[in-house]
Amino acid sequence: MTEGLEAILADPAGAVIGCDFDGTLAPIVPDPEAARIHPDGPKALTRLGELVGSLVIITGRPAATAVEYGSLAEVPGLVVLGHYGLERWEGGELSTPPPHPGLVTVRSELPTLIAGIAGVRVEDKGRAVAVHTRQAASPQGALNELTGPIAELAAETGLAVEPGKFVLELRPPGTDKGMALKDFLAERSARSVLFAGDDLGDLAAFETVRTCGLPGVTVFSGSAELSVEADIVVDGPAGVVELLDSISDAIASR
Repeated sequence: MTEGLEAILADPAGAVIGCDFDGTLAPIVPDPEAARIHPDGPKALTRLGELVGSLVIITGRPAATAVEYGSLAEVPGLVVLGHYGLERWEGGELSTPPPHPGLVTVRSELPTLIAGIAGVRVEDKGRAVAVHTRQAASPQGALNELTGPIAELAAETGLAVEPGKFVLELRPPGTDKGMALKDFLAERSARSVLFAGDDLGDLAAFETVRTCGLPGVTVFSGSAELSVEADIVVDGPAGVVELLDSISDAIASR
């Protein structure tokens, strides 16, 4: 057992348990709008939320979308930080900043930029826009072809590019999952932390866990598409849910 996990079990009231959504709680699917949480996820989160100090989901999705796709509205004490921390959903209330003005240009120019690459699709998240190549004939080839032009478009519009598994997301600069998690830990006066993620955007949160000075655990929701060093590696969302259940079991037995 890692030091961080022991600290969570010994003092659950001081623990912050954080998770990404897509690929961590919800299986990756070709159409992002069809993503839904693992069937056992809401029950596992509800049980854990009653046992630990704080439960937070940090996602690139709009916060309200994660709540809907995750059936999370009734999870006790849950906070959902959407758009890498720009949005916050808590207790049914959503707080959100105005959209970045550069997104208007991005929406108008992206269709021309991706024209001719079959299978590439654009996901408009409201306060960010993502380009997915997973359904292209060569997902990695399409990603490589688009990386430069999308970086140029981001620079022109004052946006940041967040790369992921067969996705490039243009989003407002100034925050990431690591910063969002760091601020949340301070807000909750956390005494330990666990964060589970599956993609490149989660690495900043993993770094926060490692450098925040608290006993911590990083959990990688493994897949064949990416290999990441973490304290615990599980087999996708099913493995994450199983781990959350095991933490609840261990807390309840003490």
